[in-house]
Amino acid sequence: MNKFTPAKAAGARSVDEITGSRRLRRMRKADWSRRLVRENRLSVDDLIWPIFVVDGKNIREPIAAMPGVFRLSLDLAVKEAERAAKLGIPAIATFPNVELGLRDQTGSHILDPENVINRTTRAIKHAVPEIGIITDAALDPFTSHGHDGILRDGIIVNDETVEQITAAAVIQAAAGADIIAPSDMMDGRIGAIRDALDANGFQDVAIMSYATKFASAFYGPYREAVGTAGLLKGDKKTYYLDHANSDEALREAEQDLAEGADMLMVKPGLPYLDIIRRLKDEFRMPTFAYQVSGEYSMIRAAAANGWIDGDKVMLESLLAFKRAGCDGILTYFAPEVAEMLKG
Repeated sequence: MNKFTPAKAAGARSVDEITGSRRLRRMRKADWSRRLVRENRLSVDDLIWPIFVVDGKNIREPIAAMPGVFRLSLDLAVKEAERAAKLGIPAIATFPNVELGLRDQTGSHILDPENVINRTTRAIKHAVPEIGIITDAALDPFTSHGHDGILRDGIIVNDETVEQITAAAVIQAAAGADIIAPSDMMDGRIGAIRDALDANGFQDVAIMSYATKFASAFYGPYREAVGTAGLLKGDKKTYYLDHANSDEALREAEQDLAEGADMLMVKPGLPYLDIIRRLKDEFRMPTFAYQVSGEYSMIRAAAANGWIDGDKVMLESLLAFKRAGCDGILTYFAPEVAEMLKG
């Protein structure tokens, strides 16, 4: 059987003639050269670890929708914070699952200095003073209806909600929070919180603005984790951003920076890489992404089914945030990634 040899077309150019001798594969030919020209790197310094806390002792309760993630009682949360510090993770973000009996229409339990979030902050700061603590002043874990604000006649009332989350932010700062990250998306909350923190002697407490929190379908597992999944009446589209809009996201970020935000956050993360890039290019401010529960759980589920290499996809997804312009990432993968990077 004759071997087929394609005929060279008359006048056809060689590859060197086509590329002008610019062969872009040259620097991809070996591991050392790929490392030498790598544009973005993921390090432990990029990681913020969100954890869920509950009342009680020695509780490590698995969250069905988030394999590998647990609700932790205060004592175990402290141990996990110690582990995070040893791994070099700079900060953790705490979210409560509050007993139903403590929830009401206005989320008033958030104002209790002895609620589980404030006690956890004090305990971690006492045991691990070197790690940063980020707390959320939004009301959704504390309300009986699952919304981020106070519900009056079917409407989330903006100004009354701002008053309450501002008071909560001061209480959280007094407990030892280093960064207040209000996720409620009420108008004016950043300026009100900044004024209150400064007036109460907490000028050094920073504000991470959930400047662009979208009305996303990716939050489902989180709502199971904090116990609001079955409580939510209606949706959050009157205060979260429409996921079709990017110009509006820039206006939100600009407003929050003008009111005193120290850093910006985009939530969710991977479906909104374009927003991250626009914010970073426009404002040149510290910019973060929250790799939310739905993103996490999809990777876990696909890996569990053998459809993807979970570790590689996890690392690739996190590096995508860095490539888009992120200075850091809130991710439930944080301790896992830190272990891998350390190894």
